[in-house]
Amino acid sequence: MVVLNRIYTRAGDKGDTALGNGSRVPKDALRVEAYGTVDETNACVGLARLHAAGEMDAALARIQNDLFDLGADLCRPDMAKDAEAEYPPLRMTAPQIDRLEAEIDAMNANLAPLRSFVLPGGSALAAHLHQCRTVSRRAERLTVALAREGDVNEIALRYLNRLSDWFFVASRVANADGADDVLWVPGANR
Repeated sequence: MVVLNRIYTRAGDKGDTALGNGSRVPKDALRVEAYGTVDETNACVGLARLHAAGEMDAALARIQNDLFDLGADLCRPDMAKDAEAEYPPLRMTAPQIDRLEAEIDAMNANLAPLRSFVLPGGSALAAHLHQCRTVSRRAERLTVALAREGDVNEIALRYLNRLSDWFFVASRVANADGADDVLWVPGANR
């Protein structure tokens, strides 16, 4: 249970922050950059939801919750000690990836194959979903770098990789099932 009675603590006034295991690291540590960019992705999803309705909005709400789970996973190193913990930390799980894949497949089934790359744009929702895609890709790159130097749940990495694909396919759905996609025309302005 999370209880936030006080928003500021002054504990980070000198540039460090606490991880989920209680250890303190600089606020610009790679782990903090990774879960901070996951949080940024979540904020982008919130903006996208301003333009979404129905099942798209419900799916984005589920993703927002998953992103908090992902941040909780990334802020807690020492996975080897998880088995010893009285209260094991929250970790991403394979069913969360399975759900994204099933949703991608369902959305993609109604889309015409692409013959060019898609430029971000079309509808407002599609543009916001493209922003979600690019920020989640940055979170993935940071998490890949973090995995090289420390322990990272492999499922967290897989989730981030699949999530950006989800945002891409959802952006096409938001563009009238691809009919309003803005396609790249190589060399069009030469």
